This record gives sequence, C-alpha cells and structure tokens, in this order.
Amino acid sequence: MTTSPPRPQEATGGLPPLLPGPRRLLKHPRLMHYNRLAALVLLANTAFAWTGWPLTAPTLGHAALANLALAVVVRQQYVINLFFRLATSAPTTWPLRVRWTLGKVYHFGGLHVGGALAGTGWFLAATITAPDGPARTVGWTLIVLLALITATALPPFRSRRHDHFEKIHRFGGWTALALFWTHTLLSSPGPWQVGVLVVTTFSVALPWLRLRKVDVRLERPSSHVVLARFDHGETPFAGSSTAISRSPLTEWHSFANVPAPGESGFRLTISRAGDWTGSFIDDLPRQVWVKGITTAGVANIEVLFTKVVYIATGSGIGPCLPHLLAAQVPSRLVWATRDPRTTYGDALVDEILAVQPDARIWDTSRHGKPDMVRLAHEAYRDFGAEAVICISNKKLTWQVVHGLERRGIPAYGAIWDS
Repeated sequence: MTTSPPRPQEATGGLPPLLPGPRRLLKHPRLMHYNRLAALVLLANTAFAWTGWPLTAPTLGHAALANLALAVVVRQQYVINLFFRLATSAPTTWPLRVRWTLGKVYHFGGLHVGGALAGTGWFLAATITAPDGPARTVGWTLIVLLALITATALPPFRSRRHDHFEKIHRFGGWTALALFWTHTLLSSPGPWQVGVLVVTTFSVALPWLRLRKVDVRLERPSSHVVLARFDHGETPFAGSSTAISRSPLTEWHSFANVPAPGESGFRLTISRAGDWTGSFIDDLPRQVWVKGITTAGVANIEVLFTKVVYIATGSGIGPCLPHLLAAQVPSRLVWATRDPRTTYGDALVDEILAVQPDARIWDTSRHGKPDMVRLAHEAYRDFGAEAVICISNKKLTWQVVHGLERRGIPAYGAIWDS
C-alpha cells in the first residue's frame, strides 16, 4: 500500500495520446453504447414502418405492444443476469476490441429507452386512427400517462428529483400496465397479445413476489458510513447488488453485495450521500425490506480481461471489494478516500490490504484530491492491465472512463440510467 503524494512524473502528465479524430468521436459520451442501443431500436422501428406502409390498425397495436414489452422485460433481473452471463462467456483469447465491446453489456438500458419511446409513438398512432369508443378513451388516457412517465425519466428531472422519478415510474408504470390490459381486452385481442401482456405483467410482479422484511446487523465505524450485515439464508454472488428499503412502496436503494469467501450472508457498505442514507446512518434500523433477485453489476465484466485495475473513491470500495476478495481475475486497486481507517474502520482496511497488499490508497484528507485519470493510467500501465473499472460518483466516473477510452484504454463505470 502507498499513501504518498504524487511523484514528479505524475504531476507532469505521461498520458498516452488521444485516438485519431473518427475513433475518438465514437468515444464521446453522447455516442456511448447506451445511446447507440436506443437509436438501434428506433431505427429498426423506422425500417419496419417504411417497409410495412401503409400500416393497418392491428399492425400499429402489435408494434406498440412489442416495443413496450421490450422496455419492461429488459429491466427484469433474470434477463439482466442473462445478458451479463452471455456477454462475459467470451474467453480472454478473443481480440481485445471484441471483449471491449462485450464489456459494455451494462448499457442494456438503451433497449429500455428505445422500446419505451417507440412503443409510445406506435400507440399514439394507433390511438389517433382508432374509431371513437371506450378503447379510444382509454388509449388517450394511456398516452397522457406514458408522456408523463417519459418526461420525468429524462436526465434533467431524474437527476434532480430522483425520488419523484422513482415514484412516478413505479406507480405510473403499474397504472399504465392496467390501462394496457383494459385497452387490449376492449379491442378483442388474440392469443398473441394476451400472451405478451401475461409475460410483461409477470416480469413486473416477480421482484415483488420476493418481497420480505429481514433482520440486519449494523456497524457504524464513523458518522459517514455503516456496514450492514445480512444472513437470512441467501449468499449472493460476488458483484451483485441488493435493493433495500424502509418503506417498500415509496423508495428503494441498491447497494453492492460483499460476500466473504467461505461465509454465509453478505454485507453492504452504506455511505452518507443524501437524505435517505443520512437517515439510515443516524437512525439505525433493526430490520429492512428486500425484494427481487440479486442482480449483476458493472464490475462483473472483469472476467473478460486477463488483468484489471479497480479505481474507487469513498464508498465505491463496496462494489469493488467482493471482486477483490474473490480474486477471480488478477487486479490492482487504487482507492481515494478521506482518512480510510477512521471512516471505514481498521477491520475493513486490513481486509482490503490482505488481498491487495500493493493497493494504492490515497488519503484525501492528507494529500487532497488526486488526478484520478493519471493514477488510473499509471496503475494500468505498471500492472499490465487490459481494462479499468471505475466505481465513483457520476462526475469522476465519467472523467476516468472517457478520459481513458479516448486514449484507447478500455474503461467501464456506472451510467446512472435507473
């Protein structure tokens, strides 16, 4: 471990040159794979409309249903885990460029966005051309609701009013599904439409069928962080996440599971990062609600590479820790945080150092905030890694990921699409 301030060569740079213009353009945030997938869905729908013109009323309805079902099903936890399993099944002997792209599997939310937008557009067309009657009235009600859900899911609203976004998305989504059933049954549906709605409804309901209240043991090493320990008969796989809540109908928060090798149960690292986490730390509950299926997170793509570098700041160490403990892939850790032993406790820091003796732990209370792009590149270069995985806040994650990718280094980090 090193906690020293930057060496001279770090302060002067040493980053590789930027990629040529066309390749660098493809690394721009607006062209990330999430947006490419959304555009692909919209283009596929445009091509379908072009080749199928003129479109009949049944065709409009089928297209709307298919796209809205896509938007729902790709968010289902079993489907997400399947995406990750398929993408990470590629051997490390495959070309790096192929594995680099497969590692972007966590951008699957673009399919959700594309399906939702296309489905809303198809349903609007179907409603405009429908004859007057109860089905058309339900259709216009559903259009207004879908427009509200879409508008509040846009990044400006979602990032500033995330609690409201979550409630509108949840209750609005349930209401929209009920209206879709009503509209379909009023329109004399065939077996295909009913079957798709059954699958979609089951996909929405499944996580809630696993809702339960469980005991939690909490350790508060400082006023900034709580270590939550669970042992209710489930030991999730390394790199998965669990959603917990104190009020299951209003607010849910996902945290990375940290199972310890050879032990049952798991831990969550919960840092003060808002009203909910602050209240959780100050008023420690004895029980919390959990639901759904443990879901794969971004760092699961590590198995696509021979060596990886983990970049973490603050409580970002939580999602990294299960992979460091599992040691499935050779890795090197760079962790920047404020006074790590005081904030997170000696036990956690010693556990990290036991599996990462060469970790670089940067104490920001002593040395200030580092240039994480340069630290990431230095670790990547010295360790001979093939990729960098960054777990941090949104601003720094994007700085590291795009700062490295436009220099030809595979880099990954959360994209805050939920």
